[in-house]
Amino acid sequence: MLCEIDSVFNSLPVTWFILSLIGLVVIMAGSSFLFATFYVNPTYEQWRYKTNPVFPPPAVVKQEITFMIKGLIFSTICPALSLYLANHGYTQSYCGSGGYSFAYNLFTFFLVWIGSDFYEFYYHRLGHSTKFFWAQHKTHHKFYNPTPFAVIADDYLDQFARSMPLLLFPLLIPVNIDMVFFTYALFFYGYGLYLHWGYEFAFVDAHNPYLNTAFQHYIHHAKSIVFKPYHTGFFFKIWDQMFGSMYTGTCLCVKCCQERGERSMAAFKALEKPDYSVLLQPSFWLTDQKKETAKVEASST
Repeated sequence: MLCEIDSVFNSLPVTWFILSLIGLVVIMAGSSFLFATFYVNPTYEQWRYKTNPVFPPPAVVKQEITFMIKGLIFSTICPALSLYLANHGYTQSYCGSGGYSFAYNLFTFFLVWIGSDFYEFYYHRLGHSTKFFWAQHKTHHKFYNPTPFAVIADDYLDQFARSMPLLLFPLLIPVNIDMVFFTYALFFYGYGLYLHWGYEFAFVDAHNPYLNTAFQHYIHHAKSIVFKPYHTGFFFKIWDQMFGSMYTGTCLCVKCCQERGERSMAAFKALEKPDYSVLLQPSFWLTDQKKETAKVEASST
């Protein structure tokens, strides 16, 4: 399991490299699958559930992928350090049950999940309520109409800070290290993919009072700027409800858009659908990023 990686190599740089490689494979596989399925050749039935009806240009997707890889490099520092310190006896983490009861391990699972969710909410809120943290976080908001590639398309400090609980929990309490890692992989990366998917599930109402949906996160990308922290929560809505950061403007969720007649076949046929095949061309990746960015910004004004 993951807890044994550093014990095999006994090297912090090697552990970091292995985690980064695993992360790259996982995020590229997950993001690419969703992108290929819902963006490359979308059907009308799929598009009806896309929160923002417009598809982003390839140049923006290229930026998402570039920043995603940059963010990954820093997001694996704390996990690697956590495994390295555990291997040298400096943390309280353990493999297996660790001699603790099932009830204790279940308790720590919920503690990690809910505690991390609040941590992610509050750190994210700082990124919209202070100028210093907004300077770090605003890169992520270049992607106001995100695709699955935007899930960790953050600046360096953001991804380092977001991964800190993977180091802090093992330092503070006895905890199964594999459980901590897989909780983050499932509830934060996996759910993060859903939030940045750009689409909503028909069976999950965005108006439900408990869980953030892809709609809430789209609104966050599109409407939340410095000193306007809309929907900075990740999994649970309760944090935004407590801090008064729920969006109350005109609802743009797909259910309401469909009810207003904004997802018609005529609108779908008139919609420009970008040719994303250029993302597979090496020459596209070698073009000047600054010139592409300028073109995209000029076309959006």
